[in-house]
Amino acid sequence: MSSLQFASPTPLEYFRMLVQSDENFPLLEAAASLAQDEYPDLDLQTVLGDVDQLLARLKRRIPADAAALQRLRTLNQFFFRDLSFGGNVNDYCDPDNSYLNVVLRTRRGIQISLAVLWIELAQGIGLHARGVCFPGHFMVKVNLPKGQVVIDPFTGQSLSREELSERLEPYKRRSGLVDEFEVPLGLYLQAAPPRDILARMLRNLKEIHRAQEDWQRVIAVQNRLLVLLPDAWAEYRDRGLAHAEQGHTALAVEDLETYLVHAQDALDIDAIADRVADLRRAKH
Repeated sequence: MSSLQFASPTPLEYFRMLVQSDENFPLLEAAASLAQDEYPDLDLQTVLGDVDQLLARLKRRIPADAAALQRLRTLNQFFFRDLSFGGNVNDYCDPDNSYLNVVLRTRRGIQISLAVLWIELAQGIGLHARGVCFPGHFMVKVNLPKGQVVIDPFTGQSLSREELSERLEPYKRRSGLVDEFEVPLGLYLQAAPPRDILARMLRNLKEIHRAQEDWQRVIAVQNRLLVLLPDAWAEYRDRGLAHAEQGHTALAVEDLETYLVHAQDALDIDAIADRVADLRRAKH
């Protein structure tokens, strides 16, 4: 009898399985899986197990009848002080800051990777915690009986409405959202769906790799972005341009033409059409 051989899924296929539905979206596992492009031998179950162990340690510190505010204080003491999780101020643009297996080891990351771990622990102790795609700086928030607490996962500091408004000012001025275009602060503090959090993690990685002109890694990130957001047409454009840099002319043309078909109102449509024409000429 021949033994049946089951091929294990590629990292991208596994990612596709994780993110196919918004119901019970496994944010922690999907976020941890991003590191598999860089660390092919990574065992995701080990990463999830490490987080489970932290949660077990945290739970032992919390009395069963603890109020929500006490739970939050114990979590912050445990995460930011006892374990010393915090922002990597010395090397903010290191891609490792986005990989949860590394963040768990070094206790250093960027806002969003720290937030994913913090949210997992917060929800594990019964807090209503969510991520917030605040402009330029990812935040976390917890709804308590007496109101909402917004925390900067880089430092563990909780921020008042005044401090949040102050942080928003430069963004609002740049975006022309002043005077009659003013938008209430609450709109910037809406909970981010897990799919949006993952997309923001991937776009952070994309910008790091693009700045280093590491097109192979850009393409790997784009592949995940397009599995996550199949209708994000600008991601086809960006993957196509990265393929062109790598000399993958046929793949570049295919992606750029997909963009041209679907993004007809885009401002760069003529420039991209010219690029496609150049690539086609180079091919023949």
